[in-house]
Amino acid sequence: MTAPRQILPGAVYLVTRRCSERRLFLRPSAQTNGIFLYVLALAARTHGVRVHAFCVLSNHYHLVVTDPEARLPAFMQYLDGLVARAVNASLGRWEGFWSADASYSAVSQADSGDVVRKIAYTLANPASAGLVRHGRDWPGLWSAPELLGTATLTAARPEVFFSATMPGTATLDLSLPAGFASVEEFQRLVGSALEELEVKARAEAPARGFLGRRRVLAEQPLSRPAAGAPRRTLNPRIAAQDKWKRIEAIGRLRTFLEAYRSALVELRSGVRDALFPAGTYHLRVEHDVRCAVPA
Repeated sequence: MTAPRQILPGAVYLVTRRCSERRLFLRPSAQTNGIFLYVLALAARTHGVRVHAFCVLSNHYHLVVTDPEARLPAFMQYLDGLVARAVNASLGRWEGFWSADASYSAVSQADSGDVVRKIAYTLANPASAGLVRHGRDWPGLWSAPELLGTATLTAARPEVFFSATMPGTATLDLSLPAGFASVEEFQRLVGSALEELEVKARAEAPARGFLGRRRVLAEQPLSRPAAGAPRRTLNPRIAAQDKWKRIEAIGRLRTFLEAYRSALVELRSGVRDALFPAGTYHLRVEHDVRCAVPA
């Protein structure tokens, strides 16, 4: 059984979700870009999640978000469910859209430096994956550094799938994460970290080159990367460059899991008021179990 997620109010996450069989269902197009931005804006507004940065590649996406109200699972269910149905409808298909290997990945960040690094990682993805030389050349959804912390993006209701009862437009604020003195400081730090990653990607690219915008847009949504393309092997839950902060965060997560499992044993043995640790989500929302208050 998959270990439970600890969902605490105010946590910052790098969220990743991959398409089934790594197929290119999210390949950039005006229609797919419009669907994703519209649904992301609705999901963020509905569940109170603050979006800081995003990049939607052809077969996966990355978001960096803050979850003020500890509602990340509901936000992800809304986003992934509606994107899957709408893009499937636009492609004329009905089968599974997201990878069945696992649900979404959500990696919590230890401090503002880790947030900067994960946003830079997110925005460098098109270059790191050998698709385009610079992230801003990517024809899909990509939040440029100069927009971070300040921009409001507006998406019109797509012409496919959505009923006329849905909002005609949806707006998404790219908000400033906590821990930064100003928007200018935040943008400067992200821009510098992004440039380093893109320089590295270009230095490593001569042997393979970059696919380029034209060939990206010419790819078919039902195709997938060639055999032998790298696949994700780790599924971390915590990101912290500082060794001691990482050890501390891992210790807190271990304590949560031990307390959760102990409370679950009590509940299954008939103790209806078993106390679950702060951050328990599913059993709290679906079964109203008793939970400790977050520190």
